[in-house]
Amino acid sequence: MWTEFIYQLGDLFQWAFGFFEFIQNYFNNLLLVTGFFGFGYWMYTQNNLSKKANVPVESSENTGWYKDESKKLK
Repeated sequence: MWTEFIYQLGDLFQWAFGFFEFIQNYFNNLLLVTGFFGFGYWMYTQNNLSKKANVPVESSENTGWYKDESKKLK
């Protein structure tokens, strides 16, 4: 009884993992391409937001900029 159950369970796993043979490496490639496009979009958006910000870039100019009422982020 246990032997049949174990063999049936093994056959089920073998059948289920056959899905990975079907898709091969296409899913990994899709994730890589999606990640690169997402990273590019993120960098593009970050660049646009950095251009809009009025935060000083140099550390010597960084003293007190956040306390002034006239120097708020847009």
